[in-house]
Amino acid sequence: MTSQLTAYITLVVTSGILNLYLCLYVFVRRHNYTNIANIFILYTSSITIYCFASALGLMAMTLEQIKFWTVILYIGLPFAPPLGLLFIMKYLGIKLTKKRYVALFIIPIVSLVMVATNDWHHFYYRVFEIDPILGAPYVHQEIGMWYMIYGAFIFSCMFVAFLLVLSRWRETAKVYRLQLFALMCSQLLPMLTAFLYLIGFTPPGIDPVPMVLWLSSLLYLWSINSSRMFMIMPVAKDTIFNSINDGVIVLDESYRLIEYNQVCVRMFPGLHKSMFGMDFDKVWFALVGDSFPSEFETAAFIWEMQVDVDDSKRIYQVRTSLLQHTHDRKGLLLIFTDITELKRLQVKLEQQAYYDELTQILNRRAFFQQTEQDFAAAKKTSSPLTVILIDIDFFKKVNDTYGHDVGDQMLRHVVKVCQTQLEEGILFARYGGEEFVLALNGSTALEGEALANQLRRHVEAQPLITAEGAISVTLSSGVAEATQETEETLHQLLNKADIALYAAKREGRNRVCVYTETQKVLYN
Repeated sequence: MTSQLTAYITLVVTSGILNLYLCLYVFVRRHNYTNIANIFILYTSSITIYCFASALGLMAMTLEQIKFWTVILYIGLPFAPPLGLLFIMKYLGIKLTKKRYVALFIIPIVSLVMVATNDWHHFYYRVFEIDPILGAPYVHQEIGMWYMIYGAFIFSCMFVAFLLVLSRWRETAKVYRLQLFALMCSQLLPMLTAFLYLIGFTPPGIDPVPMVLWLSSLLYLWSINSSRMFMIMPVAKDTIFNSINDGVIVLDESYRLIEYNQVCVRMFPGLHKSMFGMDFDKVWFALVGDSFPSEFETAAFIWEMQVDVDDSKRIYQVRTSLLQHTHDRKGLLLIFTDITELKRLQVKLEQQAYYDELTQILNRRAFFQQTEQDFAAAKKTSSPLTVILIDIDFFKKVNDTYGHDVGDQMLRHVVKVCQTQLEEGILFARYGGEEFVLALNGSTALEGEALANQLRRHVEAQPLITAEGAISVTLSSGVAEATQETEETLHQLLNKADIALYAAKREGRNRVCVYTETQKVLYN
């Protein structure tokens, strides 16, 4: 055995020992690591088999021994590249279905069978013999059809794995780049060595790939110990940054765009990587045709905004958060949450809770909720507040004669006529049945009486037009003004208006009465 061959065997054995150590090291500590450790154990196991079988093949003296160790070698070699690809995909958070997992190992399994049975078909090696010039253990071989398929497959696995790692380099924090460097070398070193072997730049008759694998093994060991690979890993942007439901925009300390996720692209279709480095004001104007509706604060804050996107109005809740980078550099995080449907539901629920379904004006609950506040404020400031109770005359007779559908039409008709006469700020609500209520904050009973008569005259002048013909409508109203007595409540004030309404009905309907103490005696 020559000294050169001894050096080859030493390098290959070194690679095997280091990979065996890595395999056992991670296996013993696998309970402290994530599930990725299991794939790494299989990966280093396959490389270990490959290296030791290569070393033993280099010590073989006959063609039969060389063929035997070649078959053993292929128990590890064809499985290492797809396992390496799976390891990197797992590391980067890229998920595969079970079917694709299985598909990755079809060619390695077939390759192993092809090598083991090559003497019967020669599909893998057309010629496999001891080199006639160099002698054993050097081999002269001519590749077959399946060897080319297998070679393209393992090269593709390593090349794709290398590109996946390289694509994450810029977005990975510096503390984790040692891990990425080890991953890149684990794919790049064997790939380049195999390429040099194919073009004749390595010793003839010997596979040089296992001689360089000790380098990537040392890098793996270094990254496991120094950057705690398997315990702390950079989580893939695709699984967090691009998979969250909110749109995220990242700005630097000068408020220039430096990153965004895919949800943001769906929210703002015009967003593009060509905008990286642009001032955010310019980016926003390009997206929505308007300036950003808020100044950036020095602290985190939340607000809501409406944006026109693709001819539809969307409502976003926007949250900002300061980012602290290395070297005391600061940035800003903008998080957009689409609350359009939530707002629509909120409006719908509010409509159902506070508005009368038939007439679409405030209901009794909403009237009390708003008027209670106005009533308390009027007491404090000693300002006038007047309520008007309105009743449609002979409404029951309309229902009995024409039916409830016409009765509903009359209720809507009265509301529409009254709304044409009411100024903004006057609370108008359906009190119950055919009764309505008005609250006039800052108005006296005399002003309330004038408004009630105005409404009465307009309603009387505009009968309800139906298929049955025109139906005249008249109103009776009771007006009451709040007193300055601190003990009086809103319910007592409405009771006074009800007494005045009763007086208007008693006096013949189609009239307005203002509350007096005399009416109270008659009512009782």
